[in-house]
Amino acid sequence: MELTEIPLLTKKVKDNINQVVVGQEETVDLLLVALISSGHVLLEDVPGTGKTLMAKSLATSLAGDFKRIQFTPDLLPTDITGIHFYHQQQGEFEFRAGPVFTNVLLADEINRATPRTQSSLLESMEERQVTIDGNTHMLAQPFLVIATQNPIESQGTFPLPEAQLDRFMLKVHMGYPSKEEGLTILQRFKQSNPLDTLSAVLSIDEIVTMQGLYSQVTISDDVLSYLLDVIEKTRTHEQIALGVSPRGSQALLKAVQVYALLQERTYVIPDDIKQMAKPVLGHRIVLAKRIGVKQGDTDEVIENILGLVPVPTEPEKE
Repeated sequence: MELTEIPLLTKKVKDNINQVVVGQEETVDLLLVALISSGHVLLEDVPGTGKTLMAKSLATSLAGDFKRIQFTPDLLPTDITGIHFYHQQQGEFEFRAGPVFTNVLLADEINRATPRTQSSLLESMEERQVTIDGNTHMLAQPFLVIATQNPIESQGTFPLPEAQLDRFMLKVHMGYPSKEEGLTILQRFKQSNPLDTLSAVLSIDEIVTMQGLYSQVTISDDVLSYLLDVIEKTRTHEQIALGVSPRGSQALLKAVQVYALLQERTYVIPDDIKQMAKPVLGHRIVLAKRIGVKQGDTDEVIENILGLVPVPTEPEKE
């Protein structure tokens, strides 16, 4: 497979998802960025905006396994990772794998589970493995976690700590559809659910191959320096108490490389960094506690940072 083939393959996935989900082209791009760069996605929006439908549509478009976990306060870590149970007929313990052993895992309403259960995903998201009773079990490749959460409810929820948020490459807000899109949704779903007839258009081997190729996308020294300047500014900005870590800068580099590919380029330009800055960096910064400033204002602060950092005028195309 060549780099130039990747946009053609991803377009097949986009077209497939568009048979179910109306609009949301940017969200689909971000999910593909996470998939190809081996990242994970946190979908945050009010109920009924199509978060679960989007995750299911992507999973159905891939020829792999899909599992869904409904997170609740009584969910246990072993309900996610699996457990060793005693097999009486064989007279020995046997491992029963949990739903985390899949290609695409939908963690629905992840903030409704206790911190102990949330933390059970940390090792699997970062290291692609699960350790149970001293035994390490490797996860399948590819492995993508799509978690959803509702930002407007606080009762009965447990906010994700910074360590858990940092495991997500992207945090995505879907938003409400326009009136025209809303009309299309009603017309499309009035008789049946188009998800029921959706089929896979991308094989597991193709995904794994793309995951090994995207790093060949070039980024000039000037553009790489611009990326680092944006990261550095998050650490010195007066409205930010905690800036982006080196893990965040690596996530931004991977994201812009894949995003450039989706735009049918084999090189990164500054606009790619501007496009990916909010979904990659927004959940990784902690704003300084000031009157009238909320954590949800991070997009405005990032927009301000992008306006302050000088942009390279003529990025080198390699």
